[in-house]
Amino acid sequence: MDTRALNATAAALLGLLHDGPMTGWDLVAAAEGKIGNFWTLTQSQVYRELARMTETGLLTAGEPGPRDRKPYTITKAGRGAFAAWLTAGPADDQIRVPLLLAIQFADHLPPRRLREIVAEQRANHERKLAGYLEMEQKLAAAPKETSRLATLRFGIHHERAALAWFDELPELLGL
Repeated sequence: MDTRALNATAAALLGLLHDGPMTGWDLVAAAEGKIGNFWTLTQSQVYRELARMTETGLLTAGEPGPRDRKPYTITKAGRGAFAAWLTAGPADDQIRVPLLLAIQFADHLPPRRLREIVAEQRANHERKLAGYLEMEQKLAAAPKETSRLATLRFGIHHERAALAWFDELPELLGL
């Protein structure tokens, strides 16, 4: 497979499969636990990528088990594609924040509803920060979790920056 065609979602799945064979269902759960704070995967994305990577030889599918779930195993070619993708370096970040769309088009919202949306979103970010800080305490005690701690700290800084931005919104938007 041409590793330039390996997208970040496929690469994430290959990375997770380094831990051993998993079904699509297992991969969704593993992704939520391991990378869910900064990378989301939908079930439809997972199954679409599993089928594509099986067709191209990056994975092999085992015999279906309970509920017709197939375990997938990374192949030598899959390990090579993952290594090539990882060493090539990540693509540039893309900002996709639904709240920014709502604010961009806020002229079409009643001011009261905009205030409600902003308050709801701020509360979401406060909850995320609290959860991240709780996770940080647990990971700080686990010396082998340095890469997870590093990504978690990004989340902490992101949430703090978002909350600082929320503090500016009332003046910026005239709320």
